[in-house]
Amino acid sequence: MDKTKIKEAIIVEGRYDKIKLESVIDAYIIQTFGFAVFKNDEQMQAIKTIAQNDGVIIMTDSDSAGLKIRYHINQRLLSLGVPESKIKHAYIPEIYGKEKRKDHSGAEGLLGVEGMDAGVIVEALEKAGCKRDDLPDSGKISKQDLFEDGLWGRDDSSSLRKAFAQSLNLPGKISVNMLIKYLNRVMTYEEYKDAVSEIKRLMY
Repeated sequence: MDKTKIKEAIIVEGRYDKIKLESVIDAYIIQTFGFAVFKNDEQMQAIKTIAQNDGVIIMTDSDSAGLKIRYHINQRLLSLGVPESKIKHAYIPEIYGKEKRKDHSGAEGLLGVEGMDAGVIVEALEKAGCKRDDLPDSGKISKQDLFEDGLWGRDDSSSLRKAFAQSLNLPGKISVNMLIKYLNRVMTYEEYKDAVSEIKRLMY
């Protein structure tokens, strides 16, 4: 069955939350690495850009730590000038249990996002007011574009892609697929070509 395409980016805490959502929906999913988001100004700037363009949905665990992370992200985005209407909140229910990969349950005994059934995740996103992303693939920035511009598939692609990503306040080691998803969220094809030309001018 085809995954539901969601326009907004989804913000989750950890790696396994991200993996779970990727198995359920088709969306740009941002991993905050838990409390690391408190000190990661570059990531917050990137999230701000995405939020201002397509909006974000915060989906953290329902325990105390998850609520603190949710509150921090919400307040930081507001302080950076993101309209409240661009920030949505998806809440998972308080269900006691233990994820299969863990030996013990969390401190509060609650399942996190990774432990939720697919139906629960989709329902939480729908209640948050998520938007379906029905944009056709034509006109979007593709992996072929990155190849033609030297950002992928060439001997020097890694260094060029790193510089390009960092110019956008993204991690230098961002994957090609994640970079493409980000680009299609925040800029047009023409803006992308201008940005690539500028980074090449600075580097070469």
